[in-house]
Amino acid sequence: MFEKKGGNTFKNIHSVLPSLLAKLCKEYGLKHFIHVSALGINDSIDSEYSKSKLEGETNILKNFPIATILRPSIVYLVDDNFTTNFMTLLNRLPIFPLYYEGKTKFAPIHCSDLTDIIYHTISKNIYSNIIECVGPEVISLKKILEKLQILIGKKRVLLPFPLPIAKLTASFFEMLPNPLLTKDQLRLLKYDNVKSGKYKTNLDIGIPSVRFFDQEVKKYSYMWREGGQFSTDKYLSKNDPEKKIED
Repeated sequence: MFEKKGGNTFKNIHSVLPSLLAKLCKEYGLKHFIHVSALGINDSIDSEYSKSKLEGETNILKNFPIATILRPSIVYLVDDNFTTNFMTLLNRLPIFPLYYEGKTKFAPIHCSDLTDIIYHTISKNIYSNIIECVGPEVISLKKILEKLQILIGKKRVLLPFPLPIAKLTASFFEMLPNPLLTKDQLRLLKYDNVKSGKYKTNLDIGIPSVRFFDQEVKKYSYMWREGGQFSTDKYLSKNDPEKKIED
């Protein structure tokens, strides 16, 4: 989710390449194939991104039937395309658009939690399953933006955009070299990105996520704050013990 690619590129990355890898794994006798897909793709089938992800899963299981499919919610870390893009925009824009009133729900999972799940899947010999990978919290898009504002020390107006205007802005952004929003991403935002209840989750296989959104993003949000690294607790506490970054 939130990848900025066109339809053919989606197909190549999410469908063709995984299928080829699965064939090679079977040919060379590998015992385990783990594919990282995406959460919520069964519902958002009007999205090219989701359709390509589902096609990729199908092709993998045809070629490597005991593959394990991991479907994470939004994965975040210091160089992601989610928190970093939002903090950059919140740092620059006095008014920030809210699509679908910011009600879309996510269960953001830190990259380290996801790698722990992958390791657990391998070490415990978990085969032939779809596993939904979620973080310890369910957070709406509006709440995520509010949290990021606090972490970077900015106060912005979050303005709900009517759908026709949202579609118009997405069409405009798509023409840019590095679009802020595409029409396909807008379609994805109609759907919550949380566990479906239809499949096992990482909690069910014995590896709950332990990293919380605010705590982890705080570790790198200083790059968008005035003063950079000198705005962190490490430096602020030396000069004024009561001046701390808000949690």
